[in-house]
Amino acid sequence: MERLPESRSSLSRQIILWRHGQTGWNAAGRVQGQSDVPLDDTGIAQASAAAARLATLKPARIVSSDLSRATATAQTLSNLTNVSVETDIRLREMAFGLREGLTSHEAWQAYPQEMRAWVTGDDIRMPGGETYSEAGKRFAEVLSELTTDLQQDRPAVVVAHGAVLRVGACTFVGIPQEHWRSFGGFNNCAWSVLEESRFGDRKIWRITEWNAGTLPEPVLSDDT
Repeated sequence: MERLPESRSSLSRQIILWRHGQTGWNAAGRVQGQSDVPLDDTGIAQASAAAARLATLKPARIVSSDLSRATATAQTLSNLTNVSVETDIRLREMAFGLREGLTSHEAWQAYPQEMRAWVTGDDIRMPGGETYSEAGKRFAEVLSELTTDLQQDRPAVVVAHGAVLRVGACTFVGIPQEHWRSFGGFNNCAWSVLEESRFGDRKIWRITEWNAGTLPEPVLSDDT
């Protein structure tokens, strides 16, 4: 009898991109950037609930930004899986410079000229901050390094921050920067899934889930 090919999902390699839980600054609408703001009580509960789901994937590695809101989120998954948390400074949130600690309204009141340039320009840097492309590049470097020894069916979980997760994922899979804003932001403790797929003789990495709160499942579609 001819042996049926194994399903695509059973052979896939995956990277789970997981945003940290809520902080007091998130709740107040304040830009955090690389300011080290801890989880609040809601964020701790979010991390615990999400970790219980992600633990069923049996991650082989957990790699986190070194900022406390990310490492605390990562540790909830480590506690359930006995996989140690590794930290990497390149996974920090994008540096927002003068905007950090301010709400959008406060930033526009304090720095109207800088804010106008930032929202209308092409990859403009806020004073004291970095550009989206700079943040995306450093984040994607970490993902590329993870793929060198990534196992099949034992994903790596990367715990980081909303802006750098968005632009880093797009950089990693090769989406041109002019389309990055077409991707919405991450909710607190939501995740996205990057999956390696074979197309003919080549393999590529694709975004198979975005801003999700449920576990990844095989796609049953004519488009796979």
